[in-house]
Amino acid sequence: MTAKPRPSRTSRARPDNLVLLIDTYDTEAGARKVVALGPKLKEIGATLRAVRIDSGDLIGMAKKVRRILDDGAMKHVTIFVSGGINEDVLATMHKSGAPVDGFGIGANLDTSQDAPTLDCAYKLQEYAGKPRRKLSEGKETWPGRKQVWRDFAADGTMRGDILSLENDSQTGRPLIAQVMKQGKRAAPAPKLNAVREHAALELKRLPEPLRRLGTGRPYSVTISKALRAVAAQASRTTTS
Repeated sequence: MTAKPRPSRTSRARPDNLVLLIDTYDTEAGARKVVALGPKLKEIGATLRAVRIDSGDLIGMAKKVRRILDDGAMKHVTIFVSGGINEDVLATMHKSGAPVDGFGIGANLDTSQDAPTLDCAYKLQEYAGKPRRKLSEGKETWPGRKQVWRDFAADGTMRGDILSLENDSQTGRPLIAQVMKQGKRAAPAPKLNAVREHAALELKRLPEPLRRLGTGRPYSVTISKALRAVAAQASRTTTS
């Protein structure tokens, strides 16, 4: 004899924002239990907002669960999926028309699994007012204090960057600004809304090929003649 589903402690603790994980044993059976649980939830004043699927064929299961919920008069219940979701999975789900309303993205939000390490190091580029340069094969650096200027097309999209010396003059918008001086902020920290708006604007300015998930065309970065000249001089000084 199968026990009838009963409201859990979670449904009593969070009656206005209830999300139930249904894939622990059998996802379809879990969806049917949710339908059977509906009247009991109403009795205690709980509102089921969504069900969550965290494993298996997320696209296939989402379609099956959506059908079960709709047939059980639960069209208002949304479907939330999680478990190893990255940008490729999101694109596939969107293309398939999967009835998914929300995504839980964990590890792939703050790590890069295709390139899990970022090899970087600080290199001294100026000492005692003179440019310095590392000349190791494959690791040559551009010496001196530098600035980057960004050029934009007529429609406002990014066209390319120019790397040159700090005291040089190039077309475009300079990108590097001093934020710390003698251990203190050079200016107040921007508000969160301002940071969000800036990030959204810069994403819009990316050329369309660079916004694709697949490989796009390379972005143009030019080394100025002035910087190349200083680098050549630093090379001669280092090797002499």
